[in-house]
Amino acid sequence: MKLLLKSASYVFHPLWMPFAGSLLYFLLTPRFFPIELIKVKMLAIAIITMFIPIVFYFLLKNLGKASSLFLSDVQERRWPLFFFILLNLMILFQVLNSYNYPALYFYFVGILFSTITCFIMAIFRVKVSLHLVGLSGLTTFIVALGVHFHLNLIFTIAFLFTALGLTASSRLIYKAHNNLELVLGLFIGLISQLIVVNYWL
Repeated sequence: MKLLLKSASYVFHPLWMPFAGSLLYFLLTPRFFPIELIKVKMLAIAIITMFIPIVFYFLLKNLGKASSLFLSDVQERRWPLFFFILLNLMILFQVLNSYNYPALYFYFVGILFSTITCFIMAIFRVKVSLHLVGLSGLTTFIVALGVHFHLNLIFTIAFLFTALGLTASSRLIYKAHNNLELVLGLFIGLISQLIVVNYWL
């Protein structure tokens, strides 16, 4: 059980959530997209939201500005969050548009809002669970996607709720966060997606 809980912190790391949401969008949406277009978009999203941040993390680690991939110290989060804001803007301006990919585009707008919120809170030394920000945002997006396209996503949604529970338990057991930080993360991810869902649902 301990191995499962510890693994949850890595498997459901917030860094993977933008890519996971994009992949699920292209897999679940009934809209037709050429396979080559999907590959190009997914590659661009993977590079911008995963590979570049990982390289940036190792740069910060070598400079002594980050101690671990989980950014346990709230002060360590400022530069990574600011950098991720810029990367999200790159996705919105260069990779996606609201006309061809409305749901996915506004999913990233929601991610941008939640990242800006977490960045502002980090400035004021308020720590939130980035794991729950990412997972709750993804879960809200998938629920909205199912409602919009009338899809039966009960198993996918059940898996995501289980992931939320496992990840929250993991962060508590390993003393990475307290209850308030988890609740803040949950609501930041949820509310950010609920705000933008009106623009595409």
